[in-house]
Amino acid sequence: MEIDLNCDLGEGCGLDEELMPLITSTNIACGFHAGDPATAFRTLQSAASCGVSAGAHPGFPDREHFGRRELIEPEQQVFAETVYQIGALAGLAGAAGIALGHLKPHGALYNLACRDDHYARPIVEAAVLFKLPLLGLPGSRLQALASNRCRFLAEGFADRRYQPDGSLVPRSDPRAYVDNPDEAVQQVEKLIRERGVQTICVHGDNPQALDFVRELRKSLTNQGIAIRPFK
Repeated sequence: MEIDLNCDLGEGCGLDEELMPLITSTNIACGFHAGDPATAFRTLQSAASCGVSAGAHPGFPDREHFGRRELIEPEQQVFAETVYQIGALAGLAGAAGIALGHLKPHGALYNLACRDDHYARPIVEAAVLFKLPLLGLPGSRLQALASNRCRFLAEGFADRRYQPDGSLVPRSDPRAYVDNPDEAVQQVEKLIRERGVQTICVHGDNPQALDFVRELRKSLTNQGIAIRPFK
């Protein structure tokens, strides 16, 4: 058994250099919710030097709220903004000597696309356009609409709690976050076993991200689960 370990980086949160050698794929901010061209380029160069698969992490144009506020936008606008962000990052990736390997929407865009076709459709269309695998929650609308259109990779979260329907607990809820690395490890093991996830995310802006990633690597390796980028 093997699992990919991903992290959202390039968001200016300060742990990128320490996290990059410990993960197997990274979702790089495209400048709308966080980051900038110089930061994205450095993050892509770091991914290339560490052998880490790099993906686009587009979000809503809402830097004030870090892309975590749900915005009402027409489908065509969601599609245009997503394509714009992926295209910009793809250009920087080429300059850094690395090709983009996947697409994962950020924050509120991710959550909306997982439950609402209005947001899922343009994300899937962008993935099809760029021929990129798409990350999302298992059983989500993203997975349903990606069927026969683009490759879908089921993602789980180490540092976020889940609701009974498999969606994430809203960040406004005090129960939203997993603070204990041991609890995170137990949750990841359950997600792999019961939900069939293929990649696990630890948020790069989580102050405990380094501890979480180290404990996950240690626990999964001890169980004979190989940590490798998805192919």
